[in-house]
Amino acid sequence: MRIRDAENLPKPLVHIGHRPLLWHVMKYYAHFGHKDFVLCLGYRADAIKNYFLNYNECVSNDFVLSGGGKTLEMMSRDIDDWRITFADTGISSNIGQRLKAAQKYLEGEEVFLANYSDGLTDLPLPQQLDHFRMHDKVASFLCVRPNLSYHVVSMQGPMVSDIRPIDNGDLRINGGYFIFKKDIFKYMRDKEELVEEPFRRLARERQLLGYSYDGYWASMDTLKDKQQLETLYATGAAPWEIWKTARKNRDASQQLEDVR
Repeated sequence: MRIRDAENLPKPLVHIGHRPLLWHVMKYYAHFGHKDFVLCLGYRADAIKNYFLNYNECVSNDFVLSGGGKTLEMMSRDIDDWRITFADTGISSNIGQRLKAAQKYLEGEEVFLANYSDGLTDLPLPQQLDHFRMHDKVASFLCVRPNLSYHVVSMQGPMVSDIRPIDNGDLRINGGYFIFKKDIFKYMRDKEELVEEPFRRLARERQLLGYSYDGYWASMDTLKDKQQLETLYATGAAPWEIWKTARKNRDASQQLEDVR
């Protein structure tokens, strides 16, 4: 409700540039080779389904049109190697209930990734996965500094003893990028929110990892957040578009080899 564009859309379908936020998140995972997705749908599930059912590759890829528009040749593709499961998990379900409803689609998966789909980052995902495997715990989540313009105030009685930007300190928040073993479901009870009771149980048993990251991370919660992401996207160098950075680096390396 805090984003005007989302008045009649689920927030993950709000566009950043030519594609919705959800696409940017999925593109991030696909860049690292994770292309089997389960979308836990709730409000306006039909809109998300229809977006992918009517997906237009031409919007974000180069192509050649010939024969008076009769022949279309794609120079690159986005989602032809993605597998997407569309799972209705209830309009009023909380995050925990949505994850629990998707459990049946995770058969055979010892470890899986989960995401709120409302934040973008340039986090090197393999590093978080290596950290998770090294510590061998049930759950891990990204811990980031809040991208808020508020100030933290310290007081002694009625007197202010310190005031500083909220991102200038040790405070960290849940960044919404998760890694779970399938054992996560043993810690969940009916109708519980994911990061409330289940995470507290994990913490008590020392099974919950926090992965601190100080690189780029931003959530899209307000119209101002959307505008900031749009501005970054318009520069052609949005920090979260690591697939573009990787492609440019490959092209540069190839050019260097050609010169040699």
